[in-house]
Amino acid sequence: MPFKSLEELRSSCLDLPSGSDASAKAVAARQAILTKPQGSLGRLEEIAAWLARWQGRDMPRLEQVKVFVFAGNHGVTAQGVSAFPPEVTVQMVANFAGGGAAINQLARIAGAQLAVIPLDLEHPTGDFTTGTAMDDDAFLAAVSTGYHAVTEDTDLVCFGEMGIGNTTPAAAISAALFGGGAEKWTGRGTGVDDSGLRRKIAAIEAGLSRHAAALSDPLRVAASLGGRELAAILGGVLAARHRNVPVLLDGFVCTAAAAPLAELHAEGLAHTLAAHVSAEAGHRSLLEALGLAPLLDLGMRLGEGSGACLAVNVVRSALECHAGMASFAEAGVSQE
Repeated sequence: MPFKSLEELRSSCLDLPSGSDASAKAVAARQAILTKPQGSLGRLEEIAAWLARWQGRDMPRLEQVKVFVFAGNHGVTAQGVSAFPPEVTVQMVANFAGGGAAINQLARIAGAQLAVIPLDLEHPTGDFTTGTAMDDDAFLAAVSTGYHAVTEDTDLVCFGEMGIGNTTPAAAISAALFGGGAEKWTGRGTGVDDSGLRRKIAAIEAGLSRHAAALSDPLRVAASLGGRELAAILGGVLAARHRNVPVLLDGFVCTAAAAPLAELHAEGLAHTLAAHVSAEAGHRSLLEALGLAPLLDLGMRLGEGSGACLAVNVVRSALECHAGMASFAEAGVSQE
């Protein structure tokens, strides 16, 4: 069933399981007897424990890895904030379906199932400089779509997005939640020139001013300034927490989409890892604000879930070392 009200959604965001301490401790105990100096695999050891905690398994698994790419269109593109027209969103969804995008290749290499979910592309969200991006019904419908996409049989989920102009709502949400003004969070997105960048900053400033009364409520921020694909990611991240599925977040847009959950609950994103830090202005600051340390820093800024999917290979490596290495006793190696 879809969420029926913002208050129902808010209650769901506040009622979050804490993960399994016992499973995380079981991983730590095994790590202590493997044939390596303790801590020598660095974050790979932490990743194994993270998987165990949020899957609730002493021995984690990665048999069912899924990538969801949500696509939406944005009314704020009328303000000249993107180098490409909204029609490109539809064209790229078709490219995903045909297997021709970067995410298709990365999902295949990572052994992940890819699902692309377009969200009412024929009807862009409202221009948030003149009104709300989404009313309550539209926002809740998009959140519900993301929530119901994530199923309990999933071992790890990656989220990505496609939506021309969507770095503008991502920057607006970041500025609304964490302050610092529009310029701090605004980058060139698809590659706007200096004039386009100024228009983008002006649009975000206008949105923050128009929706000033909503800025104290993270869900109102997401509805007023966001987009359908961002709302769906928020719903998916929430569902993953409720269903014991660890999450890899992609770049700036994806992280901004999930950020309201962290503002509603101090441990709201504890089940997530930042797959990478993108080259898009604002992402590094956003990760710092959320206390998330990226796994990769490769100068990527594509979106599509590309960075998250690439990081699946790091997570698989962490699990293979944890599950496959011999103990000192098994290998006959002295610990003295």
